[in-house]
Amino acid sequence: MSLRRIWAQTRKELTQLLRDRLALALALVLPLLQLVLIGSALSLTVSGLPIVIQDFDQSAASHALADAFRASITFHVAPWPAGGGGDGKSGAESSSGGRDGGRDGGAAAEAPLRANAARGVLIIPRHFGRDLARGGASPVQLLVDGSDANTAGLVAAYSGAIVQAFNAGAAGAPPVRAEIRLWYNPGLSSKRFYGPGIFVLAISMFPLLLATLATAKEGEQKTILQVYVSSISAHEFLLGKIGAFVAVSFAEVLLLFCLLFTMFGLSFVGDPTPFLVATVLYAFCVAAFGTMVGAAIPNQAAAMQVVLLGGFLLVFMLSGLLFPIANIPPGLRWLSYFVWGRYYIEIVRDALLAGGGWPASWFKVLIIAGFGVIFYGMGWRTMRRMQLEV
Repeated sequence: MSLRRIWAQTRKELTQLLRDRLALALALVLPLLQLVLIGSALSLTVSGLPIVIQDFDQSAASHALADAFRASITFHVAPWPAGGGGDGKSGAESSSGGRDGGRDGGAAAEAPLRANAARGVLIIPRHFGRDLARGGASPVQLLVDGSDANTAGLVAAYSGAIVQAFNAGAAGAPPVRAEIRLWYNPGLSSKRFYGPGIFVLAISMFPLLLATLATAKEGEQKTILQVYVSSISAHEFLLGKIGAFVAVSFAEVLLLFCLLFTMFGLSFVGDPTPFLVATVLYAFCVAAFGTMVGAAIPNQAAAMQVVLLGGFLLVFMLSGLLFPIANIPPGLRWLSYFVWGRYYIEIVRDALLAGGGWPASWFKVLIIAGFGVIFYGMGWRTMRRMQLEV
């Protein structure tokens, strides 16, 4: 095996890439746009959920409960005419409407939900303040729009937390109180959570797509025959191509990390060497997968469909980028073990958030290396019909 031939193949691939402005934009500009757009669009923070309050009691206690919902950044108390009429009063201020003093507002309570003006309706019954003053229970009713299951769960959970806090304040400090402290992402910033995942998605997608198209194009246009009659071996040919797109991956890593360190406010925590080693191996893994697919499918359109499935859809859905892997149904969860992006996302998040270092990452690094060796071996088996080394 000649390093000179490998370098010549790498230089040829990089020269072709630099001459193709569209491919260069695909390699360097689109990953930055993807990180900015998806990182800004996805958010774990819920705020401004519209809710209507129907207060049939108009006591100091009912006003205090309504004010607790107003003070929450999660909810926005939306105005709604009393009884569905047009008098312009807010539902939080109306003392009548719907069923007289009932806990189920009937059609009047459902009206904001049917009109899509609110995600929930809080109904405070008559004698709410009197019952609390006597030390008794006075349940309030919360009607939640269940057409969106995720939002309905959030409305119910946050409402329950507000009511629980109101009860604790009314009854005095409880004997046991949990003090919660958030580590690694104390502000619950969505950018700090999604940023590393979108970074991995970009590295998984764009170098892979370029490597696949470059390899499939040679088979589709039959220019691969020029390689067959040359003195370069299959190992040298594959390593040269892989080396070129590993270099593309490194360029993307540098550009994306500039955004992660500035716009997303991230930085390395603890020992960065597991991340650096894993990045080299992951770039090799992605480029080897691309060349393997391109060599096996000498058609650019068909090869692109395969890499979009393996390099985008599986990483996007089954790697833990959007939601924890434990939340994936058991019938599909086993597929995540074969998604190489899953292990790299965990390494990147550890390097930028937790700082566990080698004890937390060494096994995942080995798995990524194993995937790379498998992809390279399968690509070589496809190209082994080339002449032997001389």
